[in-house]
Amino acid sequence: MKTTLPRILAVASATCALIAVAPAQDAKPEHKEKGPSKAALEKYDANKDGKLDEAETAKMNADRDAKREAEKKARLEKYDTNHDGKIDKTEAEAEKADKEKAKAEREKAKAEKQAAKEAKKAGHEAKPQNQN
Repeated sequence: MKTTLPRILAVASATCALIAVAPAQDAKPEHKEKGPSKAALEKYDANKDGKLDEAETAKMNADRDAKREAEKKARLEKYDTNHDGKIDKTEAEAEKADKEKAKAEREKAKAEKQAAKEAKKAGHEAKPQNQN
């Protein structure tokens, strides 16, 4: 009896350890390395090998940086009213107001589109069946 209990405890402990380790082995890695999007591959994969090499990646990054610079320049041209090369608090508030207005317009258009879709669906359901 004295030797049976320690053996049972040892087997139970080993079983618990195996059960605890098994799910960890099956778990997916937390951060799966993502490759370029399909759109990026279509645009930048010059040799069509399904991945971006250093030159293709450099071109993609250069285009991204140029786009960001153009957006920054356009933002300054639109909102930098005192032409100091920076967006101050008042200018940022004007930009925020424009963004909120544009968002409200998008939401209104979306709601109108949804309402029209629902009205069309309701109208289609309400049509009387032709019975002969």
